[in-house]
Amino acid sequence: MKHRGTDLTQGPILSHLFRLALPTIGASFMQMTYNLTDMLWLGRVGEEAVAAVGAAGFYVWFGLSLLLVTRVGAEVGVSQSLGSRQNDTALRFVRHALFWSLVISAVYSLLSFFGADLLMNFFGIASERVNQDGAAYLRIVSLGFVFTFTNPTFAGIYNGMGNSRLPFWYMTLGVALNLVLDPILIFGWWFFPELGVVGAAWATFFAQMLVFLVFVYRFLGVQEMVRLRLSAFRFDAAISARIFKLGTPVAAESALFAFFAMVIARLVADFGAVAIAVQSVGGQIEAISWMTSTGFATALGSFTGQNYGAANWERIRKGYLYTLAIGSVLGLLVTLAFFLWGRSFFSFFFSDPESQKLGAMYLYILAVSQVFMIYEITTRGAFNGIGQTVPPSVTGIVFTALRIPLSWALLAYSTWGLLGIWGSISFTSLLKGAVLPLWFWLVLRKNLRAAAHSKI
Repeated sequence: MKHRGTDLTQGPILSHLFRLALPTIGASFMQMTYNLTDMLWLGRVGEEAVAAVGAAGFYVWFGLSLLLVTRVGAEVGVSQSLGSRQNDTALRFVRHALFWSLVISAVYSLLSFFGADLLMNFFGIASERVNQDGAAYLRIVSLGFVFTFTNPTFAGIYNGMGNSRLPFWYMTLGVALNLVLDPILIFGWWFFPELGVVGAAWATFFAQMLVFLVFVYRFLGVQEMVRLRLSAFRFDAAISARIFKLGTPVAAESALFAFFAMVIARLVADFGAVAIAVQSVGGQIEAISWMTSTGFATALGSFTGQNYGAANWERIRKGYLYTLAIGSVLGLLVTLAFFLWGRSFFSFFFSDPESQKLGAMYLYILAVSQVFMIYEITTRGAFNGIGQTVPPSVTGIVFTALRIPLSWALLAYSTWGLLGIWGSISFTSLLKGAVLPLWFWLVLRKNLRAAAHSKI
């Protein structure tokens, strides 16, 4: 197999990281823009419309978490195989990752479509309109889950081959279509009917379908990266097991993270639809730092994966330290922005001064943990690259789960109320960002010593 990716085991480290990260960051922002655009336009409809999409969005998040099995399996399996020059094995990872992404997304799509009402009832939101609109939104976007969840697997394959630029451009096409369709379908511009929340769902459906069709044409039709030969697909239990072994810890941690977030949202719902809307929008604003750091983590994962396959631990160490330094600068800038312009950010979404004030308080509380959140995400990429996906998953599950009893305790034994719930989120992010880098440094130091000893 002759692939058109990049050999990351040679050449300047920083330029490799930036060249891989920037398109990935762009693609992540493209993915985030779907929900952000929906909320920007729906904010003009009212807080209940934002709350409906925000609540339904948790199930989209949960599904994307499940599909990390195939994305991470593809990124790590392909990058490590290419790094160790096992090109045929890399091809088998590609075929099996696509196969399993289609299977998992189809099953989740059926469950979400037929269980939409039951899923929305979980939050216990008093407003019947929010529940009905949320269920309608979830049904429509679930029709396109095969597109929404397979697209990241395609991107993971490209990333594993060292090419994150092309997925960015393909994602951009979908975002452009979503930007155009959102106001048209939500407000009924031109000859289209006014659909409100349902219009936002259809805009997302068609945008994700466009991206999926482009991936299918470019990767499977034109075969721009590799000569894939889908006809050569033969089910391989060992490759499938390897994909699930690599991806399941990450997917389980992310899925549990989404579940814990839903439980927290259930607590927030007791404070009303405005509180749910503020947290949903706040999460999208906070995603600015989350998505950016995820881009560098993905780049570091691909970089580390190839160098791990080449047994170059010193290069892995340098790449990790460079990425931590970049993350530190990013985190401090975001922290400053949240403190200075927290209320201004929310003014784009809500006209109500009280909603803006509450939103600013959310960003003030989360600003404290931004640097540590970026450290955790960056280190996750490094662990993924060396094929050790369990440590970040354990760290994430333990400390994210801590948010629930901590929130209950603050609600029961303090007067902080809603702010106490948000404080538990920030505090546990700080803990994760302190523990996981220390864990990776211990692993790195052990392997560096072993590599040095083997040369004696």
